Amino acid sequence: MILIISIFALSIISCNSDTSSRYTCQPPDNINDGLNVGTLDEVNIDSALIVKAVNKIQQDKYEEVHSMLIYKDNKLVFEEYFKGHQFKWDASKHHDDLVAWDRNMLHNIMSATKSVTSVCVGIAIEKGFIKSVHQSIFDYLPEHQHLRADGKEKITIEHLLTMTSGLEWREWSAPYSSSDNPNIGIWYQDKDPITYILEKPPIDKPGTSFNYSSGNTIVLGEIIRNATKMTIDEFSYKYLFKPLGIDSSTWAVKYENGVDANNLKITPRDMAKIGVTFLNNGIWNGKQIIPEQWFLKSTRSFPGNNKIKVPGEDGENGYSYSWWVKPINSSGKRINMFYAMGWGGQYIMVIPKLNTVVVFTGGNYTRKSPAFKILKKYIIPAIEYT
Repeated sequence: MILIISIFALSIISCNSDTSSRYTCQPPDNINDGLNVGTLDEVNIDSALIVKAVNKIQQDKYEEVHSMLIYKDNKLVFEEYFKGHQFKWDASKHHDDLVAWDRNMLHNIMSATKSVTSVCVGIAIEKGFIKSVHQSIFDYLPEHQHLRADGKEKITIEHLLTMTSGLEWREWSAPYSSSDNPNIGIWYQDKDPITYILEKPPIDKPGTSFNYSSGNTIVLGEIIRNATKMTIDEFSYKYLFKPLGIDSSTWAVKYENGVDANNLKITPRDMAKIGVTFLNNGIWNGKQIIPEQWFLKSTRSFPGNNKIKVPGEDGENGYSYSWWVKPINSSGKRINMFYAMGWGGQYIMVIPKLNTVVVFTGGNYTRKSPAFKILKKYIIPAIEYT
């Protein structure tokens, strides 16, 4: 009897088990959130390779992966959560409490927020709140007209979206644990954040040179607030999240004067919804949520932004309207993808050729995220195995 019970127990172990060799992946739960669910087999994904990836994560071969989701052929077919640390800026490795992540827990997606802010700009233009990406940023910054000098008046909304404002901002020259990083230093001075950003000296002509700057996106958030008379929380909920059935997001961090610091907390499932909308050319459940032209601009590299070396990432990347663009080589074939990326391993990866969206969250704030390695070694080969 003991033997029979043991055999039965082994037969029902799922991906949530720590067992390294005997379990089967259970399909995601249908929670009526707008995402259809299915199985790996239904979309011809090799579950054995996905199981190997899960094993590596559970055995800490790939550390601090908090979630991994796969959506293919109009179905969420894989959803797994793991143990990992919550974020705390002033702690060792930026790690707070160790928790068991689950689908109901909001995750700070860090700079993947930039891609969501970009979508909000696109919707604001489509709704008539903003006339054009080619307008000067000062058209929507009435309290900062005194900074309209030294050529800065030529900075457009498009320049902010594409990280080509030309303003000095050395974000990649210092760790995010240091106040020498302007994205951290902004908290250690008495100036209004928008003033702090726009007082930076111009080092390039706007539109000519890529320079990664969270400051650019912070200014975009303020432009949305001034143009729409809504905070980005209010605007994103009304025009993006509510149509997608997302009701548990929060723009987690704001400066003392109310300026948004561009740090969105959201669930991995809701990250997948954003990716699925992009996979479907801006359409969600038959309705155009993201303007089609904005979708096209967001998924193709901005001229001159196609040979960017990102710290901690392999190869060269492109950058569009605050979305990254990258080719993946697999089995001798080139597969193009575009993605939102945040510090620590937050990703919304959209791979149109494979009709696939992959989502990761993580806590690798002081080491390279394993997300791309998992994608290239396990997920893409599992999709292509047939």
